[in-house]
Amino acid sequence: MIHVVRNSWALLFGVMLLMMGNGIQGTLLGLRGEIEGFSTGEMSVVMAGYFAGLLGGSRAAPAMIRRVGHVRVFAALGSFISAALILFPVATDPIAWTLLRFIIGFAFSGVYVIAESWLNNAATNETRGQTLSVYVVIQLFGVIVAQGLVLLDDPGGFFLFILPSVLVSLAFAPILLTVSPTPAFEATRRMSLVELFHISPLSVVGMLMVGGVFSAQFGMAAVYGAKIGLSIGQLSLFISTIYLGGLLLQFPIGILSDRVDRRALITLIAAIGATAALLPLLLPGSYPVILVAGFLVGGMSNPLYALLIAYTNDYIEVEDMPGASAGLIFVNGVGAAAGPLITGWAMSVIGPVGFFAYISVMLFAMVAYAIWRATQRAAPAVEETQSYAPVLPQSTAVAVDMAQELYAEALEEAAEEGSVGTESQSSAQ
Repeated sequence: MIHVVRNSWALLFGVMLLMMGNGIQGTLLGLRGEIEGFSTGEMSVVMAGYFAGLLGGSRAAPAMIRRVGHVRVFAALGSFISAALILFPVATDPIAWTLLRFIIGFAFSGVYVIAESWLNNAATNETRGQTLSVYVVIQLFGVIVAQGLVLLDDPGGFFLFILPSVLVSLAFAPILLTVSPTPAFEATRRMSLVELFHISPLSVVGMLMVGGVFSAQFGMAAVYGAKIGLSIGQLSLFISTIYLGGLLLQFPIGILSDRVDRRALITLIAAIGATAALLPLLLPGSYPVILVAGFLVGGMSNPLYALLIAYTNDYIEVEDMPGASAGLIFVNGVGAAAGPLITGWAMSVIGPVGFFAYISVMLFAMVAYAIWRATQRAAPAVEETQSYAPVLPQSTAVAVDMAQELYAEALEEAAEEGSVGTESQSSAQ
């Protein structure tokens, strides 16, 4: 782990600054939207713009990189992000904010692709798993730190919009000064959604729901907190607990997933998350209950993304993993783009508590579908499943491909151990 940090510290530090900038603007817009008098419906559209941009950027970024190269695309997209961030307090209109959020989402998607490409290029077969783990920790840590920075000034002013712009701009210096160009993207065989659904219906349906749950947390948690009258400090702590849960529970859940029936684990943690989301509905007005719900919802829902990828890999061959992961990422993106819109509708109909109600319904629906799927097909034996690799819902195809390489390496090691065991038995006989 220390070796990974020592070799890639500048790149990881830049990623942390990027996540801090992104984390500030997500929370800040929820607070500023309340100050500007935007309705819940208007804010849901604004927040959905980011995830629509992410979805579009994930498709366009590889083509742009092939055309003009990593460095030029990285610098250009960074400029767009910095400019868009400081325009929010100037153009206080829902339509303008939606457009700016789309631009930021589109640009961040490309920036993540390039940063993860450089990170993957710096990793070796021996350090890839540790690199991916450190990357996940850095991403979540950056968002958590960002919540503390929101307390530095009044969200009704300009400083908190300038701050993320500066952080994003500074993030590019250590990255661009320490990395070398990465290999060109290789085209992979695409897998149709119909084919993917036939292979693992639970993964496709689950990814759609996880995307919606994640975008609700990232996009609408601040809107929820502002609507129920939380102070800036209370709101900052609430959002921090969501990502703290994801940080602290990601790896224990991953370790457990290699030792038990993975589908049963998916069902269990979705059920825990869904039940936790009910707490603010059953005990309204209690801030400690909101914190507990945020911690458990974040801690349960974030690992689901990696679990569903690992569960899909249990049913496919190594050469099909990239195509399958591309399909799952797309489905997740569609769910993420719709998540804030549905959450906003729920909050408009039943009040701010609709934020948690939506999350609970989505996770309970996943539980019900997983239980039904258990009656249709037996799960693979635990000893035949592949190792869990940590990836977050906001990760791009590059990070997921890093995880897929870990799965492939685990398969090769298992095959080698099996062949060695067979040879030993033959010698004994």
